[in-house]
Amino acid sequence: MKVETLLPLGKVDPGLRKPRLDYDLKCISEEASLVESLGYDALMFEETKQDPFIACTLAAAATNNLKIGTAIALAFPRSPAVTALTSWNIQHLSSGRFVLGLGTQVKGHIERRYGQKWNKPGPWMREYVLALREIWASWQEGRQPSAVGDIYKITMTNPLFNPGPIEHPFIPIHLAAVNPYMSMVAGEVAEGVRPHPVCTPRYIKEVMWPEIRRGLDKSCRGNSHFCVAIKPLIATGADKLELDKNKEDVRARIAFYGATWAYRKTFEFNGLGKIAEKLRFLSKKNDWEKMPSLIDDDILNEYACVGLHEDIVSVLKDKYHGIVTNVEFSIPISEKNPEGIRRMVRALNSS
Repeated sequence: MKVETLLPLGKVDPGLRKPRLDYDLKCISEEASLVESLGYDALMFEETKQDPFIACTLAAAATNNLKIGTAIALAFPRSPAVTALTSWNIQHLSSGRFVLGLGTQVKGHIERRYGQKWNKPGPWMREYVLALREIWASWQEGRQPSAVGDIYKITMTNPLFNPGPIEHPFIPIHLAAVNPYMSMVAGEVAEGVRPHPVCTPRYIKEVMWPEIRRGLDKSCRGNSHFCVAIKPLIATGADKLELDKNKEDVRARIAFYGATWAYRKTFEFNGLGKIAEKLRFLSKKNDWEKMPSLIDDDILNEYACVGLHEDIVSVLKDKYHGIVTNVEFSIPISEKNPEGIRRMVRALNSS
């Protein structure tokens, strides 16, 4: 498996609670260089409180071989033309190391946070990716774009706004997915899929992979180079005290996901529909602190990789070997453990 990470190293996302760690844009260059020195294959950036494209630009300028990408950036609030130009520039700056990971966000956020009209996300994302490819091809080939669909009609550029050809024009696109349809769209028009952390290994294998293959068949492609990149929920620590603290943060994250309607099918798939219903009820009452208590150890171990630092690599391998191609992994960095992280990254890379 190829090994990716996010910043800051070792961050555990506890749902709606404030994380104990967060990254600072002013430190991206230094931390990206560190990630490269630790042997990681890729450094990815989420879109939450910071613009992931700015972070990617800083990281690309500070590294030489590390893949840089978004995991994920939101597609629908941006015109494909805007995303195309930003990605083109980062691809040029990084000499071909950029990976564009895109996600949809849910209807409420698109309508009420971004003020956009909602469309069916699967067809919308297919059209979005095809528009990106057409815009990039028009720049590389020196012609007008012709991206005409149900949502977008992009048919014009001129020399003032055309960035022109670059040395590495092919930009891999990965799509965030949970449901079968988006998995199929990823197989059809993208180079990879990024299952949501709520997607367990069995769900990826039994629900997502068949649809990915269906999409690959539609586009007459095999799956030998298709990427499945998971950002697993990980609870780990150097000792039991640290592990137990991180387990509680991961319980909170699973509870947050369980209360979210968009992820309900993954819980139902694992026989946890009633738990998800209780979590949703508590979330509507804003009883966020009560929700983690519904996530017992069996559920925790189903959705997360749990273990001490000395065991966590084996846990990750056992869960995901043969199911995914890329795994996100990190533990907090300190002066005491950089060589330990290097060993863990090498061990995961060898699987």
